[in-house]
Amino acid sequence: MSGGFPTSPPTERLPEQSDHWVPPASKAERRKERGFIALLLFCLFAGLAVLAVLLVDIFVAGAGAINLNFLTSFASYNPDKAGIEAAITGTLWLLVTCAAFVIPTGIAAAIYLEEYADRQRWYNRLIEVNIQNLAAVPSIVYGIFGLALLVRGPFALGRVVLAGALTLGLLVLPVVVITTREAIRAVPPSIKEGALALGATKWQAIWKQVLPAAVPGIATGSILSLSRAIGETAPLIMVGAATYVAFNPTGLTSGFTALPLQIFNWLSNPQEEFKVLAAGAIIVLMVILLAVNSVAIYIRNRFERKW
Repeated sequence: MSGGFPTSPPTERLPEQSDHWVPPASKAERRKERGFIALLLFCLFAGLAVLAVLLVDIFVAGAGAINLNFLTSFASYNPDKAGIEAAITGTLWLLVTCAAFVIPTGIAAAIYLEEYADRQRWYNRLIEVNIQNLAAVPSIVYGIFGLALLVRGPFALGRVVLAGALTLGLLVLPVVVITTREAIRAVPPSIKEGALALGATKWQAIWKQVLPAAVPGIATGSILSLSRAIGETAPLIMVGAATYVAFNPTGLTSGFTALPLQIFNWLSNPQEEFKVLAAGAIIVLMVILLAVNSVAIYIRNRFERKW
């Protein structure tokens, strides 16, 4: 008795009576789980094995073709004199020009959509849906669009570096926007809220606090998108990039070729010597891609923060 009211000892609920109690897995379920994990590992190693076979085949076929003369000679109908100097120079021109267009544009669009856009407005929702859809559009469609708008259409730039770079930029722009938005979302809201509480304007909080904290994700997404861009062939074919160029591009209004296009052209030739040259060009392209991706990894590791 306590306070005049009867008391009874508390009753304990058995584990199986708990609302959140989960019964232990049966032996059959555990076997299914182990089988599923084994299937995942098989798929992983099968993919890696196929990739390893392709890489070994390419290196065996093309390593002997790589020498100073191959890297410093222009295209030729004679396989003994053919090289990839113009293709390397054109690829670098495309990479730099595409980056100058797509990185500022993609980051600005992501900041607007993530920080300023009113999601209740129909046009903002339409923009977000279209960006998601455009990220999955085949590259050949962007090539057709670039041909119609940039090469022959209202802008009529012609078959020049600028037209090719803008076409590739449109191809990877949705990916840059999406990855930049994800990087901004990964920054804890308290960072911006603290800046606002101290009297900073919204733009000052974004520029001084949010963007520096999001640099690893933004840089990684942007650089990997550029890596995809310089490996594309279909858009360059559609915008009319030349397959035989015996000069280096000298500006944005110059004719050009690129390594993917040069590889495609050599593989189309019936002579076995050109296929060996194509394998060598593939190795050079992979080295360039690895170098670009290494920059992304360095930036991510250099500026990465743990919250």
